[in-house]
Amino acid sequence: MMVYSYKATDKSGKFVEGDVTAPDYNAAVQQIRQLNYFPVKVAEAKSSARISAGLKLSLPNWGSKVSTKDLMTLTQQLSTLVDSGLTLDEGLSTLVKLAETEEIRSILADIRKQVHAGSSFADALEKHPDVFSNLYVNMIRAGEAGGIVSEALDRLAIFLEKSVELKANIQSAMVYPAILGLVGGSAVIILITFVVPQFSKLFEDMGAALPLPTQIMLGLSSLIINYWPLLILGTLGSVGAFTFYIKTDKGRYWWDGLLLKLPLFGSLIQKVEVSRFSLTMATLLKSGVPILQAMKIVQSILINRVISDAIGNINQSLKRGKGLSGPLEEAGVFPPMAVHMITVGETSGALDEMLTKVSQTYDKEVAQAIKQVISLIEPFMILFMALIIGFIVVSMLLAIFSANDIAF
Repeated sequence: MMVYSYKATDKSGKFVEGDVTAPDYNAAVQQIRQLNYFPVKVAEAKSSARISAGLKLSLPNWGSKVSTKDLMTLTQQLSTLVDSGLTLDEGLSTLVKLAETEEIRSILADIRKQVHAGSSFADALEKHPDVFSNLYVNMIRAGEAGGIVSEALDRLAIFLEKSVELKANIQSAMVYPAILGLVGGSAVIILITFVVPQFSKLFEDMGAALPLPTQIMLGLSSLIINYWPLLILGTLGSVGAFTFYIKTDKGRYWWDGLLLKLPLFGSLIQKVEVSRFSLTMATLLKSGVPILQAMKIVQSILINRVISDAIGNINQSLKRGKGLSGPLEEAGVFPPMAVHMITVGETSGALDEMLTKVSQTYDKEVAQAIKQVISLIEPFMILFMALIIGFIVVSMLLAIFSANDIAF
């Protein structure tokens, strides 16, 4: 059981605050409604927040004024307000008052102003493409056309929640390897730049011939100490040139294709894209978006260019009257099990439900794949660092033993 803090309005429109204990978010909302309140904001109380097994790395979202997590919260709040019987205009007005940042308040105020003036909700959202994606806008547009805006908001909230959870899991899993690499790399740099030069002076005084490993280590140490500015500039230049290349269409396609061929990582990337494709398609189809339009939207949100281009080719097959599963199998970018499940969904006439099951299946496989990759990365990095440090130590010991004519 978790403790949830809430802000709500009573029948007179007065704001009230409090806490409820519930197993999940939806149960907390139901409890608040049973108190004859209209929930506006429901969030897990800080005192009961669950601490993950690993540290979570929070990366800034440079491309948008509103993070995916903030967008998820706004969508959940608006969905709750509309479900409570408020009009869209009233719900947006309430969110404007409760906005936590000036950027969010300004965006919501502009959307509310346009809706109040007679614009459709989707058109108002479309004026803020840096916040609301093509997927978001089209789902709302389909919801408005079918008179199910509340359901569209519910599905968007679930979709965004899963996206945030997946991103957090990946970021959390990569924290320990990142720290391990930073600490190990720092140790190697300290040894090469501070410890090895001290031995270099000692060996010069001895005047003895040095073993090849020692010569290599001393040469590397001298190179780093004397030419570190050029090395840094060269590294930055190489990284910059590589980054520029993979931003081109040809470079991006080559890089994404290479990633798919990597052991472990290729399979993980494929599963992530399958999950994203299936969940997005299921959400769009349930919201009433035509399949051709849904395919275009899905293609735009896939990250891997190889898979995205394959989806574009599938869209052409759909225009010629072919089904979804056949072209997917021919494209060869989806695992056979996913294709088989989609085939069953098409045959039974429940494609959206089967796509949801595909997403749920591969969500679990992604979580397992992440654990597997991390479980292999950690010992590999430890072994790699141990070999480097061991080579440094052995190269120094060989020179000392050689100078003293000690056989071993």
